[in-house]
Amino acid sequence: MTALPETAVELRAQGWRALASLHARIEGEIERALQAGHRLSVSEYSVLDVLSRQDEWHMRMQQLAEAVVLSQSATTRLVTRLEADGLLSRHLCATDRRGIYTEVTPAGMLRLAEARPTHDAALGRALAAAGSLPELAPLVRVLAEG
Repeated sequence: MTALPETAVELRAQGWRALASLHARIEGEIERALQAGHRLSVSEYSVLDVLSRQDEWHMRMQQLAEAVVLSQSATTRLVTRLEADGLLSRHLCATDRRGIYTEVTPAGMLRLAEARPTHDAALGRALAAAGSLPELAPLVRVLAEG
């Protein structure tokens, strides 16, 4: 019995499953490393990282939610936790009182700087491990080509 050729839809679904698998492997490795070394989740690290890269070091909450791919309610809870830990601060927009800006505090910048090497090393380990798997190696190569 000969195998039927895969359709474009099947290939797309297979690609999506491989991408989801790679993402889960990377996120799990980074999560474990950040929790163990810095008491930060991947989402918390992502928020600090995104905010640290802003020109004026702050963003509206809605922009932040989109940047870290979380719902607005999840982002609000996350920011509230980080604010309670002294890593972020929030303030009202001077020109639009409905807007709330979030920015990284000096303590948040320090925690991010301490966590960045851990994040980068965990990412490297996860990609190296995934690169040895035939179903994930092509995706890892694409990422490496950057």
